[in-house]
Amino acid sequence: KMAATGGRCDFVREVALHYPLHVVMEILGVPEADEPRMLTLTQELFGAADPELGRASREGGQTSRVATVEPGRPLDMGVITDFFNYFNALSADRRATPRKDLASVIANAQIDGRPISELEAMSYYIIVATAGHDTTSSSTAGAFWALAERPHELAKLKSDPSLIPGLVDESIRWTTPVKTFMRTVAADTEVGGRAMSKGDWLMLCYASGNRDESVFDDPHDFKVDRSPNKHLAFGYGAHLCLGQHLAKMEMRILWEELIPRLKSLELDGEPAMSQAVFVNGPKTLPVRFELA
Repeated sequence: KMAATGGRCDFVREVALHYPLHVVMEILGVPEADEPRMLTLTQELFGAADPELGRASREGGQTSRVATVEPGRPLDMGVITDFFNYFNALSADRRATPRKDLASVIANAQIDGRPISELEAMSYYIIVATAGHDTTSSSTAGAFWALAERPHELAKLKSDPSLIPGLVDESIRWTTPVKTFMRTVAADTEVGGRAMSKGDWLMLCYASGNRDESVFDDPHDFKVDRSPNKHLAFGYGAHLCLGQHLAKMEMRILWEELIPRLKSLELDGEPAMSQAVFVNGPKTLPVRFELA
């Protein structure tokens, strides 16, 4: 599909968004015909504050349905309702006729002999249907944007494809799609010399951590051969992302197929990031390229 564009495309809208979306939806059991709907809902969920991606913005500023789950983090309840309605119907279908997909596992899941609650099931559906592809497409697009501006890094990859796993980790560090999370202090403690009381909120800024000068050499440079690369983009400890291995595998396969065929790459306009404080990434990336 990318080759068929004739050497010019918006890499985000024509490539990056659709590849991981299709992988995750096939695993989940969402029909291919419904993939555009899942993409739109994901963009509306994470981009509620973006003037192009947010539902309220596109519907003429109808913001009454937009709640705030954390300071600065808007959440469109209409989008959540649409997700719930879709996956309620999918759950009912999979309980009646289970298949070999993740939706059937969730719909029929039991703990200690009792079915999981509807809220738990919906939470699983939504996190798989959103975080399972949006963050991967953002990291993929972030890498392509960086390579378009750094032909010397692209040359390294072409001359040594064994660097591709390093490209994957560097693109995740560089883009850090999940920007922030909040944690609640469980007991009085001290963090970085600052006293924290039980019940306080602590904001984890992953984008900042992934550019920590005390951990990374030249943290504001994009280096496909960066080693070690102890980024925190997937979280840490009990909160470590369960989907990280699938995400890395998808990106590695894409680059193994694309990089050897890519003769040249450059920007073909002004890229743009989505506007959000929770999850974001490139929303448009016009490029000009030549394939072998």
